[in-house]
Amino acid sequence: MRAADGGRELTGRHVLAILVAFFSVVIAVNLTMAYLARASWTGFVVENVYVASREFNDRAEEDRTQAALGWTSELAIADGKITYRLRDRRGAMVKVARATASLRRPATVVDDRDAFLARQPDGSLSAPVELHDGVWIIEIHADAGLAKPYRDRRRLVLRNGAAS
Repeated sequence: MRAADGGRELTGRHVLAILVAFFSVVIAVNLTMAYLARASWTGFVVENVYVASREFNDRAEEDRTQAALGWTSELAIADGKITYRLRDRRGAMVKVARATASLRRPATVVDDRDAFLARQPDGSLSAPVELHDGVWIIEIHADAGLAKPYRDRRRLVLRNGAAS
């Protein structure tokens, strides 16, 4: 059957085909997104929620104690190397016996790694690292002669292998 203006007439089969095509695309996109979400997130946040909630106040107290020291830190990632410096409130380099860096991705555990930072002649600490571009959470634990290790946590974006 032809429409009065000479074009094709919209029939029930055409409407059915349009609806089936539309919902097929919607379902395909939803299934793809669900698969990608499931494949990239482990679902693991903490091992024990109760213990983590109790440790929160302890960490907050540690943070206040560290802040009272007035220490500042410098963290650089470039040319396949992580470099860390810790200075006291006068600007003098703090002697750190040893330090480790935990390098984590915010949404996945695939690229997570730890690095031991070795003391350099200039007093800084460094280690070779190979990190892909993107967002990283870096937590440094430095043994600086305190009751508990000095903890420095940062969220960085790497572009072309360097922090920005």
